[in-house]
Amino acid sequence: MTFNGTWKVDRNDNYDKFMEQMGVNLVKRKLAAHDNLKITIAQNGDNFTVNESSTFRTVEITFTLGVPFEYSLADGTEISGTWAKEGDKLVGKFSRKDNGKELLTVREIIADELVQVKSC
Repeated sequence: MTFNGTWKVDRNDNYDKFMEQMGVNLVKRKLAAHDNLKITIAQNGDNFTVNESSTFRTVEITFTLGVPFEYSLADGTEISGTWAKEGDKLVGKFSRKDNGKELLTVREIIADELVQVKSC
């Protein structure tokens, strides 16, 4: 399955609680709730380019499945980890550099939506 496409966030269920668990402060959590995130994914085999565009920043992330890389979240938090393909899902396993908290992100295309589930 290919993940190519442009995806607009239309809802964030329990996002504030997730960010709180990740250690994001209250002010940044309130700002993130209104960031109007748009994700554009270009996949070429195991290589991905992801453009994240929001009210507060635009960033391009490139990665190869299974290859560790580092990334800075919108609030400046540094993480490292990998993306892997598990069936029709993309599974990202990351660790915060400052406090070691684990972040799991699962992306799956269901009907015409990219569904992204994050847990800490």
